[in-house]
Amino acid sequence: MIAGLAFATPLALLALLALPILWWILRAVPPAPIRRRFPGVALLLGLRDDESQTDKTPWWLLALRIAALAAAIIGFSGPVLNPQPLRAGDSPVLIVMDSSWASAPDWTARRDRAALLLDEAARSGRPVALVQLTDLPGGAIALQSANAVLPRLPSLVPAPYAPDLAAAADWAQALSGPLETWWISDGIDHPGRAALTAAFMQKGALSVFEGARDVIALRPPQVVDGMLEVTAIRRDAIAPQAIEIVAHGLDPLGIARELARATAGFDTSADSATASFDLPPELRNRITRFEIAGQRGAGGVALTDDALQRRQVALIAGGATDEQQALLSPLHYLRQALAPSADLIEAALGDALLASPDVIMLVDIATLSPEEEDGLIAWVENGGLLLRFAGPRLAASDIARDVAGPLMPVRLRAGGRSVGGAMSWGEPKALSPFTDTSPFFGLTIPADVTVSAQVMAQPDPMLAERTIAALSDGTPLVTRARQGQGAVVLFHVTANAEWSSLPISGLFVQMLERLAVSTRPAAPDAAALAGTIWTPEQVLDGFGQLRDAGDRPGVDGADLAAMPVSASLLPGLYAADDRRIARNVIGAETTLAPAAWPLGVPVAGLVTITPTDLMAAFLIAALVLLLIDALAAMWLAGRLTGLARGAAIVILAYGIMPHGAVAQNAQTLSSQEQIAILATAEVTLAYVITGDAELDAMSRAGLQGLSNTLFQRTSVEPAAPMGVDLETDELSFFPMLYWPVLADQALPSATAYRRLNDYMRAGGMIVFDTRDAHIGGFGSGTPEGRRLRALAAPLDIPPLEPIPPDHVLTRSFYLLQDFPGRHASRDVWVEAAPADAEQVEGMPFRNLNDGVTPVMIGGNAWAAAWAQDEIGRPLYPIGRGSTGERQREIALRFGVNLVMHVLSGNYKSDQVHVPALLDRLGQ
Repeated sequence: MIAGLAFATPLALLALLALPILWWILRAVPPAPIRRRFPGVALLLGLRDDESQTDKTPWWLLALRIAALAAAIIGFSGPVLNPQPLRAGDSPVLIVMDSSWASAPDWTARRDRAALLLDEAARSGRPVALVQLTDLPGGAIALQSANAVLPRLPSLVPAPYAPDLAAAADWAQALSGPLETWWISDGIDHPGRAALTAAFMQKGALSVFEGARDVIALRPPQVVDGMLEVTAIRRDAIAPQAIEIVAHGLDPLGIARELARATAGFDTSADSATASFDLPPELRNRITRFEIAGQRGAGGVALTDDALQRRQVALIAGGATDEQQALLSPLHYLRQALAPSADLIEAALGDALLASPDVIMLVDIATLSPEEEDGLIAWVENGGLLLRFAGPRLAASDIARDVAGPLMPVRLRAGGRSVGGAMSWGEPKALSPFTDTSPFFGLTIPADVTVSAQVMAQPDPMLAERTIAALSDGTPLVTRARQGQGAVVLFHVTANAEWSSLPISGLFVQMLERLAVSTRPAAPDAAALAGTIWTPEQVLDGFGQLRDAGDRPGVDGADLAAMPVSASLLPGLYAADDRRIARNVIGAETTLAPAAWPLGVPVAGLVTITPTDLMAAFLIAALVLLLIDALAAMWLAGRLTGLARGAAIVILAYGIMPHGAVAQNAQTLSSQEQIAILATAEVTLAYVITGDAELDAMSRAGLQGLSNTLFQRTSVEPAAPMGVDLETDELSFFPMLYWPVLADQALPSATAYRRLNDYMRAGGMIVFDTRDAHIGGFGSGTPEGRRLRALAAPLDIPPLEPIPPDHVLTRSFYLLQDFPGRHASRDVWVEAAPADAEQVEGMPFRNLNDGVTPVMIGGNAWAAAWAQDEIGRPLYPIGRGSTGERQREIALRFGVNLVMHVLSGNYKSDQVHVPALLDRLGQ
């Protein structure tokens, strides 16, 4: 190694010692002429010979040839600039990576460092094993050559949890030595790191590689004095630092976007900083996550759940309340139970419905007006929770005697049940333990909670199914029935202490929380969730992206509250009935401390100067010098004249011209020429620029997401999508044009319409998307639909029909019969088959433009369903939960079918008609 330069085959440099001998040999060629005295030479004096030849090789030509040979010798010796020094030792190498959430922000640098270590092992001929501590192998490690391990690197990703280093230490103890370990660490002092370090050092030498970037994470958000507070923690408290924390959520249209932003500032020696958000309840309830701006990683994301949302609860009581005796008021205990965690509305029912609360509580109300009943039914069916409490008025009424109706979960008996009456109990009754099908399952029932009166339910085949709490004698205490997307719940006792001691117990607050009436003030403990099963809806990956949980199994409530996140309990959102709990990577009490390493363990950084192989450069230089030598020899021999001289100059200039010259020439092209080159180099999807910045951004993101999907699933590798101006840009470069319709979009000029018609006649497709399928169908009177008719009037559009089941769009790549986007209407129109089209097996030939429909019209907002950000995350929500994600997947499949149809024409259609085609060929 010489001043940062090393050679893979240094012995080849010995050939340089032969260069002086070569110099002497080359000087003797051509051979010197023999001298003879001849008197007649005097007659030639003064004459000039144009074809004279030197008697010796010129010194500069010798130097050129020696330089070419030297460059070739150095090139074949394998020169490497900035080589990585080889570590001493010949034992097998174990490369371990923490691969935790803390590794995500600089994951690329960690993979690059692992690649350099594998290269070092390959150069030293040592076998290697690569292990992620978040995914320990079972049993012994498999040692392989470095070249066999290298292809695994691109598939490695960080985990959204910390490694279990205690388990890793037991695993390391069982390994067979000797073994040299190269540890790519996240730099955090996880529990068990000391034991694992000792285990590795027992097997052999240990080297550690850490990143210089600080590790910052977010604790779960909390509500403090009406303010949202998000605390950031960091590993290295060595300097002041400010970060921005961004709140993301859904706007009123259901589109995910940034809702708020605040700054958290670390003091010089502080390891935590807090950002405060002063938001109205409506905006706060929309927040789905907080994240550190500019940082990717699960540790920088804090998901929100029911604990953050303050539900709006309307309290409505029958009759006037006695303000002088607050403890007897039917609303007093409800106010006490709900005020800390909900926003209360006390108004008439009609006014409360206008406020669209999350929950409406009817306390001892038996009769409603027809207008109130209709409004309440519609509110429940749209997802509202109606919670009713019994009382003297309800017991005395004849409501729900024969039929339960939509606003009562069960049928009721006339009168009530109380001590001293015809159905006297003798003593107040206690509650029966909650069954495993009840939302209250797992709650502890205090011994002092008793019931002395209640409204009785009539026997019914559905009564047992709808009973979610009962007394010790089996009579229902709380019943529930689903109604549309909402539910109706009845407490068969009063909301005050008149009939039961339940409202004055802590159990009452827990039951309301289980019904999602109120939200818990803090993270639940294991006891509060005991006996419940929580289903994962969305989980975080190591980079902080929410993914659909798929078919992951449910989690026991106690484990959800107490167990740390791991491979079996991923961070994410978990649901049980109408409740949501978020498990984040970082807990409320988590702290970060830097890892401490024993003395004698070398610790290096992740970033190094990448070695550069110079073999190709030296060999190319040798080739160029030999080319110059050949031209120089021809020139000395007098053979380089006329056309040959010009050709030689061109060849020489091309051989030594810098690569950047071509790029410089490209800069002289006009913008239209550059667009033409980019659009024709690869398949490029395009969208019409509407002038609405938000809509154009959605179109671009949608086509980019579709291009990503095509790249991943098909042989089509599209370039980045382009926006086109119908007035100025050439359209023929693009196979498909996505045109989102605006209600106030300006009409193109006559020239633009002429070019659009030429584009469709030449085989291009225009996809019109009115994005209004959720409110109207094809040809409806929506503003976008009316504008579409005006936009399409000057176009040469053939007769249209809804996509028939046999159309090639249903099978050009995937087999489909639905064509959803963000909306799921099947009202999608394409060119109709000619009336006289030949039918084969019921499927008509479509020969125009190779079978490609020139237009497709729909309103399903396809771009919104396809749209992805720069790292492949969906930008716009679709539906709810797994159903919405399934709709997004079908939308992407339809997009793939659409592009494949445009590119392949009637190829797929011809396959259906192969028998007819063969028959034609035979004729």
